[in-house]
Amino acid sequence: MERALNIQNRHWFSGRYENFLSRKLLAVALKRFALKEMLVLTGIRRSGKSTIFKLIINKLLDDGIHPGAILSVNFDDPFFVEVCEDPRNLETIIETAEKLTGRKIEYVFFDEMQQVKNWEKYLKSAYDSDRFRKICITGSNSSLMEGEYATRLSGRYIVQQVYPYSFSERLEHCGISTVLSLYDRKSEALSIVDDMLEYGGYPEVTACKDKDMRRDIVLSYYETIILKDCIASSTVREVKSFRQLVHYILSNISSLYSYSSLASRLDASDMSLKEFVRLLERSFLITEVPLFSYSVATQTRNKKKAYCIDNSFPANVSFRFSANKGNLFENLVFTELKKQNYEIFYYADGKECDFIIRKDNEFKSIQVCYELTDENRNREISGAAKAFSALKTSENIVITYNQETEIDGIKIVPFWKYFSGI
Repeated sequence: MERALNIQNRHWFSGRYENFLSRKLLAVALKRFALKEMLVLTGIRRSGKSTIFKLIINKLLDDGIHPGAILSVNFDDPFFVEVCEDPRNLETIIETAEKLTGRKIEYVFFDEMQQVKNWEKYLKSAYDSDRFRKICITGSNSSLMEGEYATRLSGRYIVQQVYPYSFSERLEHCGISTVLSLYDRKSEALSIVDDMLEYGGYPEVTACKDKDMRRDIVLSYYETIILKDCIASSTVREVKSFRQLVHYILSNISSLYSYSSLASRLDASDMSLKEFVRLLERSFLITEVPLFSYSVATQTRNKKKAYCIDNSFPANVSFRFSANKGNLFENLVFTELKKQNYEIFYYADGKECDFIIRKDNEFKSIQVCYELTDENRNREISGAAKAFSALKTSENIVITYNQETEIDGIKIVPFWKYFSGI
């Protein structure tokens, strides 16, 4: 155990963690870190939760906190498999760390907390007894803070979701941070859009420049999510049907479906498929988007659409005859809206609009079209206009790859401009 703790806590020996790119959500995380409540970071695997922890540790070190008072443990490490069987072992880890550092542990950062059985019992006791100055945990499954866990820890935690890099972060990392630099380096911004269409925003994938290696990383992430966060975590028995469903959804991003229509294509019952979709949502791999309606019952009984949290999966795992840029582009727009914490719906009432988004009770309608042409212009514009007229949304735009104009009062905005954050 001593060796594993030494490896995972390099700050004990070398101080600050270097060579980490900044994350925009760090500022929000630090504000929440200052509160008494436990900070819980959730999100899909490898999205950067551990990096946020290291950046927070850097801030603590900059503020004069002794390195030995800070403990970080990743329970995905195979060494901790047996430790994870009993929450009482968490105290053994703390005591071991205190012997190694000669300091009282004041700040704990526990990665992939869901690996520890009954972990909430220990953290509730530690929190209520003020065992630490701050407790921070991460989890790659939304069930981490659901059901009995949420009940036992009620009022003791604040959750923040972490996503792969956003487009605005990618621009910032390239030094594009002003309107002038955005327009001056527009071709570079478009290259980033192209890259994200195919490889998404995963930090490790972004850092790798070899295309074959990039795909290998994506496939590795995919298998880990499917096996660890879905199949193993819920003891899925119909593994073949589950895998078929995942592949079908990733190959048909943004397509309408019902559970009965899925059942007719796949070897599983409606109820099994519904539970499979819930598993994928809890692992943060996909989000199911309902029809916009003020009636929850109407939303529930109508067809759904599914989008993936990162373009790397539909682009590299799914079955595609062609580049299929339209669907990938629509999924990329979805990921950016999701990273801005919008509640997302689709609209269909004679005409269709891709997204109705809501935040702070304000609605916006967004149509997505990779390229407006003579063939599709009327369909795309009329869909946006119908949603705007029916719902009286505060904003009505069509997002394209690289077209900017105005048609019948509807703004046509390029992706690189709308999501630049500048």
